[in-house]
Amino acid sequence: MGNSLKYYELPYNPLLQERARELRKAGNLSEAVLWKRLKKKQLNGHDFDRQKIIGNFIVDFYCSKCGVVVEIDGSSHDNKREYDDERNAFLEGLGLTVIHVTARDVLNNLDGVIKFLFNHPALR
Repeated sequence: MGNSLKYYELPYNPLLQERARELRKAGNLSEAVLWKRLKKKQLNGHDFDRQKIIGNFIVDFYCSKCGVVVEIDGSSHDNKREYDDERNAFLEGLGLTVIHVTARDVLNNLDGVIKFLFNHPALR
């Protein structure tokens, strides 16, 4: 986990709880598909949270053991480069590793995405 903060030391905005709950319930297709392969420690035995609040951001997936955030970049990220850069800088400033995968890859090449994550140095 390196220099990343422990799970309960991460900054947390409680005002985002309801929004995170809504996102978990609604779940876009690519998130639901990837979640089926990440939950219940299916990836290298790592436990992931879905729609985890970190600071003022809600990340798609978070593994506290490795200090890794997995973000699915789809159409909701179009024209939000500055926001994404700010979020990445904030998360990396906490010592977290941010891994981006595309929604297209999740939907069209899920096995490739799982292999990429399985072999990623931060998730070993």
